[in-house]
Amino acid sequence: MNLNILVVEDERHLSESILQYLAQGGMKCRPAFTYTEAVSQISANVYDCIVIDIGLPDGSGIDLIKYIKRKKLGSGLIIISAKNSLEDKLEGLNTGADDFLTKPFHLSELNARVNALMRRKKFDGKNTLEYNEIKVNPEDKNVRIGEKKLNLTTKEIELLIYFISNADKILTKDAIAYNLWKNNADLAISSDIIYTHIKNLRKKLIENGVKDYIQAIYGIGYKFGE
Repeated sequence: MNLNILVVEDERHLSESILQYLAQGGMKCRPAFTYTEAVSQISANVYDCIVIDIGLPDGSGIDLIKYIKRKKLGSGLIIISAKNSLEDKLEGLNTGADDFLTKPFHLSELNARVNALMRRKKFDGKNTLEYNEIKVNPEDKNVRIGEKKLNLTTKEIELLIYFISNADKILTKDAIAYNLWKNNADLAISSDIIYTHIKNLRKKLIENGVKDYIQAIYGIGYKFGE
């Protein structure tokens, strides 16, 4: 996706690493190292997604989110923070953030979160999501292979949407767990639970004539693609 991303992070080495990694995927990224710089950037440009550190030298990432919400901007908001308490996470999400990622994190996971968030905003229950022979309507959870409707569970459909939205990207087990079990994000979702859902989805797709797109990446997670 050709996205405009603002990365609000005062740790310059981390900021540079994020910018370089996201740019490899075709995203247009700009840095802001302070609250003041972020407000200036937001006032001058339109961003699809803003990645925000909670702790900034001259202000709070939470206050920045409040500012963005007051301005009624449509940017997706992802918090990144070294703080891992439930209170910090809930404050960020309740303020209006769409996602929360705790440092340290894999850049591939941040990339997956950005893409998944943008897919959710793009489709918003109105369009059909397609990958080769697979067609998914996110609104009515209708999955078809050609003209044939597949009988999938709710979690299998959510998993398929997440996979297609992040096709050809390596997704960690933690990223998959978070995106499928957001309401229980603070519970430990075991690898066995994830494996079972993926195994069942894969079996149903193959049985209905779909190519085997789901690949296990040893020690990391999974990738969906040819």
